Amino acid sequence: MRTLVSRLIHSTPSVSRLNAMAMSKSVRNFTTETDSNKLDEPFKVEEAETVNVLPPPTDKLLVLGGNGFVGSHVCREALDRGLSVASLSRSGKSSLHDSWASNVTWYKGNILSTDSLKEALNGVTAIISCVGGFGSNSYMYKINGTANINAIRAAAEQGVKRFVYISAADFGVVNYLLQGYYEGKRAAETELLTKFPYGGVILRPGFIYGTRSVGSAKIPLGVIGSPLEMVLQLAKPLNQIPLVGPLLTPPVNVTAVAKVAVRAATDPVFPPGIVDVYGIQRYSQNKSK
Repeated sequence: MRTLVSRLIHSTPSVSRLNAMAMSKSVRNFTTETDSNKLDEPFKVEEAETVNVLPPPTDKLLVLGGNGFVGSHVCREALDRGLSVASLSRSGKSSLHDSWASNVTWYKGNILSTDSLKEALNGVTAIISCVGGFGSNSYMYKINGTANINAIRAAAEQGVKRFVYISAADFGVVNYLLQGYYEGKRAAETELLTKFPYGGVILRPGFIYGTRSVGSAKIPLGVIGSPLEMVLQLAKPLNQIPLVGPLLTPPVNVTAVAKVAVRAATDPVFPPGIVDVYGIQRYSQNKSK
């Protein structure tokens, strides 16, 4: 009898154990009820703080010689791409009456003057130089070489990111006849590659054709240039002939030159260095990103 009572006592759950089980069940029930109540409540979202973010800065392009034949096409191409465009030239505002001309900021000055450049360079991120000219050898070197070198140095000091220079292709024997012209061009090229090793681009077109405006008259140079370009494209292997070969360099449309120049001035991945006529034709056909 005593043994039986002892077994019943040991087999019956202790009071503490029963209490623990009861408390555990109560906690589970309370947690379930609490979670259920939370689901019934509306989800509260705190309003995020408004942050004023400035819009990205607009690229400002300065075209040196923007009222010339090539320069005017460069200005128009840049405006079509939504850029802020300014021009610095000796005559100032363009004589063209086209609607796009009113959207360009025109500066009158001389790029041989540091003061003229300082005013025009304010806020500029890229430059395209279309400055060039013919005359005596000393004059040609001054305009094609010294003037552009002065602009390149001023741009580098101002922190301009990219500089594109419209130079000229080699024409063999013609180089000797226009010695000051080509020596000036090459001196400017050397300076550009020194001051802008990662953002300097040199375009070397040959004969540039297109509709040239002279006063109120328009001269359609494309009548000769376009078919000549098509013919001389086939003569590319002959360009390697010494002295005479470069004379077969094909002409290039002014629109293509302007398109590549603006792209080179604004596209950070456009490779620096020299782009010849065939490169200009190739890049003008490719759509920029």
